[in-house]
Amino acid sequence: MSSPEPARPVRSDARRNRDKLVAVARAAFAAADGTVALEAVAREAGVGIGTLYRHFPTREALVEAVYAAELDDVTGSAPVLLAELAPEKALRAWMNRYAAFVATKRGMADILRASVASGRIATPATRQRITAAIGAILDAGAKAGTLRAGVDPEDVTLLLLGTFLSTADERDPERTGRMLDLIVDALRVSRQCRTPEVR
Repeated sequence: MSSPEPARPVRSDARRNRDKLVAVARAAFAAADGTVALEAVAREAGVGIGTLYRHFPTREALVEAVYAAELDDVTGSAPVLLAELAPEKALRAWMNRYAAFVATKRGMADILRASVASGRIATPATRQRITAAIGAILDAGAKAGTLRAGVDPEDVTLLLLGTFLSTADERDPERTGRMLDLIVDALRVSRQCRTPEVR
């Protein structure tokens, strides 16, 4: 019995086209109140509709690719932000990134629900990755003495989800921002409790 032929590597131009399609679709789904036209995604990406369908045979396949790219970005941004900012500032900036992820999901809600129901998207794995990103920032803040130690990152995940759900219909970024500020304030170590610096 002959062994299966190895998969051919994806050509660089095909990879670029796929990445462009996903990037354009991400922006379109984040901005849309209704259905996103696949023809418009292809046109904005500078490719034909046939190219789109070669990469994503169905709308569901495109939505799932956008979701995966968004999740990778939001979870991968935690260490990047921690390298650039103090932990409490990194936490607030990361919450903004997470809010953008949730906003993108709204434009894909119906398809995502079907993908979750079919098992193609595993929500427990998503929650674990989000919670792990929060946990990394909280740990850094606890070590720096600026964020409370002993906070369960899953509790923070639930607080954030509650915030996004409660403001979903309002689409009021200012209110969402104020609520996220309150969460960060609740997680900060008060100045009175901080250990004085040794001089």
